Amino acid sequence: MTTMTEASVREFKMPDVGEGLTEAEILKWYVQPGDKVTDGQVVCEVETAKAAVELPIPYDGVVQALHFPEGTTVDVGTSIIAVDVSGGAAPAEAPAPAAAPAAQAPAEPERKPEGRQPVLVGYGVAASSTKRRPRKGPQIPVQEASTAIQTELNGHGAAAAAAQPSPAAAQPSPPAVQPSPPAQERPLAKPPVRKLAKDLGVDLATVTPTGPDGIITREDVHAAAAPAPEVVAAPAPAQTPAPVPTYDTARETRVPVKGVRKATAAAMIGSAFTAPHVTEFVTVDVTRTMKLVEELKQDKDMQGLRVNPLLLIAKALLVAIKRNPEVNASWDEANQEIVLKHYVNLGIAAATPRGLIVPNIKDAHTKTLPQLAESLGELVSTAREGKTSPAAMQGGTVTITNVGVFGVDTGTPILNPGESAILAVGAIKLQPWVHKGKVKPRQVTTLALSFDHRLVDGELGSKVLADVAAILEQPKRLITWA
Repeated sequence: MTTMTEASVREFKMPDVGEGLTEAEILKWYVQPGDKVTDGQVVCEVETAKAAVELPIPYDGVVQALHFPEGTTVDVGTSIIAVDVSGGAAPAEAPAPAAAPAAQAPAEPERKPEGRQPVLVGYGVAASSTKRRPRKGPQIPVQEASTAIQTELNGHGAAAAAAQPSPAAAQPSPPAVQPSPPAQERPLAKPPVRKLAKDLGVDLATVTPTGPDGIITREDVHAAAAPAPEVVAAPAPAQTPAPVPTYDTARETRVPVKGVRKATAAAMIGSAFTAPHVTEFVTVDVTRTMKLVEELKQDKDMQGLRVNPLLLIAKALLVAIKRNPEVNASWDEANQEIVLKHYVNLGIAAATPRGLIVPNIKDAHTKTLPQLAESLGELVSTAREGKTSPAAMQGGTVTITNVGVFGVDTGTPILNPGESAILAVGAIKLQPWVHKGKVKPRQVTTLALSFDHRLVDGELGSKVLADVAAILEQPKRLITWA
């Protein structure tokens, strides 16, 4: 017999902690069944395709159940924790976290959200809960009445309305009355797949789904969009079957690709095969810049700030962009337009335990040198702690990647998606260099600038790279060119 009313139990659902993300992995639970929680208390940490985020509970109560164990990937809109908000005692025997896979819904019946719903700052919630379409086969009668309107994740359209049968409707009808045919269900697909189908001109109703529970996948859409194979009159020659890869499982370890690393891989593939990359190189004597770094470390206005070569390289790039503003742009494929940007959100590539991320400094072009140093210090510290927010990684315009910290001389960096250029900075080393007519040991580095050739031609890209090199060779140009 139930000891509490349904109204006293609140189901906290996985929110959309990014912009348009559809799932997140539960990294760690900070509470267990029977624990008391308060409004705003962090109950778990989740990892999306963009960052690791802590989730606060939006009400007071006692934890009744954790619906998923750590390490489970859960769809946005799925209930992950139940909390008794009646103020009663904790349950005598708290249920253990379910071992069901992420695609499985919790065993408890769906409850309509009441009052304030769980939501992170800056992200809205859907007006009604998200439900999966029932599997094919005999349907289990629904005990409680509910509205027939459902909304999809992230506000991408509305699902087809289908009224639940009432007890009266379940009774046999008179022979003279013919039942109405059931409404056709809308094909089940996630928003990115729907957008792909729209772009390719594919009607989802004609696509045969192969995903779990009848979900249409990207591969299904591509298969439907592919032209029908031509009929060849002559028999095709026999082909040698492709060799089947073999694995030595005793001496190999498999690491699942998910979260930030999975998103980075997809973004790099999309960038590499969408934007035509061009990379140019220049080797430059940065001895004067290194001396300036040492002087700035002793400056009272820079006390307590992170002062290193990257700071002056970032400032040099900002000055070069000011002298060549056309490089700061993006390509609008839908409207076939070049979007010139009158602001610089400077991205800094950062290697973290979860993979490569590129947070950016908003409006970096407006910052003084001390302000830029402070922003760089905060960005690096936050990235190392794994606390970079999704908002900090959006809206970048150009990026710097410092491969020199790994002892690498240079590289051919891939553009961050949606950006026009990325500057790679190599290791700064003492090398023999001709200075004032004599060969002397000087601090030398190699810079590499990759840019989108749709936006930046060779002349413009060369000017930007040459300006950065000239400033690092003679840092007084930070004053004369600024």
